[in-house]
Amino acid sequence: MSKIAQCRGQNPINKNIGIIIPAYNEEGFLGNTLEALKTLPEIENVLVVDDGSQDDTANVAKRMGAQVLSLDRNYGKGHALKQGIGCLDNTIIVFLDADTGNTAKEVVKLIDPILKGSADVTIGKIPFSKGKGGLGFVKALSQFGFKILTGTKCTSVLSGQRAFRREVLDERFLSYKGYGVEFGMTVDLVKENLRIQEIPLEIKHRVTSKSLEGFLHRGRQFLNIFMVIVVKGARSFNLWGTE
Repeated sequence: MSKIAQCRGQNPINKNIGIIIPAYNEEGFLGNTLEALKTLPEIENVLVVDDGSQDDTANVAKRMGAQVLSLDRNYGKGHALKQGIGCLDNTIIVFLDADTGNTAKEVVKLIDPILKGSADVTIGKIPFSKGKGGLGFVKALSQFGFKILTGTKCTSVLSGQRAFRREVLDERFLSYKGYGVEFGMTVDLVKENLRIQEIPLEIKHRVTSKSLEGFLHRGRQFLNIFMVIVVKGARSFNLWGTE
């Protein structure tokens, strides 16, 4: 039996707030992230989905007391999150990036609007890091595509820090490959007429540098988001004869 099947075969964890952290080769950042979460009494469960890491990610998570679901290979973020929500039955589910380190405790700000009943979904709005990122093409594409597909604006459409009322979190929102998952998910959430709030967070995470590796990373991100826009646009305008 696979580890995924074992997880799904267990009785669901029935606590109030659970955090899912998808992680691929994050041994250098994950420990600080989990340590920060220990300071939050609101959090009942922390699940790290080890997405086929080749380093010590899973062992770091276990040593820090987190629950761990280890996938047999690297499937991608969307698949990892989908497996994660199959293991938790919390009232509120929070997605958190593994590399947020000591600032991970900021995610508690995402929870309050949902507890108060004023939002179904909250998305972390993270400050822009000047001089460290790329040239802004990915962000510009995502903003343009989001406006075209939804007619609305979301400045944090690419943010990985999100919280959901469990009832509205559908696995189909995560059926996107690669770096297109946050973008595609947010478009779907808007089309479902869910109440979404962007919440400012003072979160910091690893910034992709202006190196060859960094530009290749952003190129893959650009392509993944572009493909989501193309597919959704074609469906919206019935270009492929779909219903």
